[in-house]
Amino acid sequence: MAWFLYLLECSDGSVYTGIATDVAARFDKHMSGMGARYTRSRKPVRVLASFELADRSSASRAEYWVKRLAPPEKRALAAGLRTLESVVPTAPVAEAETGDDGEVV
Repeated sequence: MAWFLYLLECSDGSVYTGIATDVAARFDKHMSGMGARYTRSRKPVRVLASFELADRSSASRAEYWVKRLAPPEKRALAAGLRTLESVVPTAPVAEAETGDDGEVV
């Protein structure tokens, strides 16, 4: 099942970041006051962007990194001036351990 990272513009000008399987339904929850505590006091105005990810783990990882961006950087991401890949670091690839003769052990 696909998951989405989404960015909402709030009434105070802030940008909220969240994840969901259905962005439209989640936006409706935020609008009704049944979403995150953050959006209860800062009503969402519109969905700035959403990004499809393979699974919940990938979406949570992306959310972790995007939430650390300053609002102008989140807006740049939403506008397409930055890519999600430029925000989320790639997992390091483990190097194979080699013995004295150069053979992989």
